[in-house]
Amino acid sequence: MSITRFDPFRDLRILQDEVNRLFSTNFSRSYGDEGIARGAWMPGVDIYENKDQIVLEAELPGMNREDFELTVENNVLTLRGERRFEKRDESDNYHRVERAYGTFTRSFTLPQTVSSDNATAEYKDGVLRVVLQKREEVKAQRIVISGHGTEGRTPRTIEAKTETSDERGEAKKASGR
Repeated sequence: MSITRFDPFRDLRILQDEVNRLFSTNFSRSYGDEGIARGAWMPGVDIYENKDQIVLEAELPGMNREDFELTVENNVLTLRGERRFEKRDESDNYHRVERAYGTFTRSFTLPQTVSSDNATAEYKDGVLRVVLQKREEVKAQRIVISGHGTEGRTPRTIEAKTETSDERGEAKKASGR
């Protein structure tokens, strides 16, 4: 049986975590007359890095290049835009609309290791790919190590010989131990 310490604020922390979880989801969507979700939509983003660059990939399905913009200001990369709901025909009667529409803004603080000067962006198949090159001074470089006292020396070999228990006993007798 384990001993558990009493924590008077445990229930309060659990309640706070539940409230934070509730408000961190897309709870703030507002619905119009047609039941179409508007606002509070954010595209999914993956950010990864390799030895030379940091890459951001954002999912923007069904959008045209003119529907969003990408800016860098004060070391903050901002992606903003709007996905509009376009009713095909006035006689269309939608039974269900699950895709989110509306404006979005995503901002990411860039680390000091990247330079926004040579940034490139490509939009293809509903995915925006932004590549930010790392600064030259922060890229990993191989350093050659040189040392003193190793020139002209040949490696030494130390020979070792194992002694049997009989030889050890003879050596002890000879030394007087």
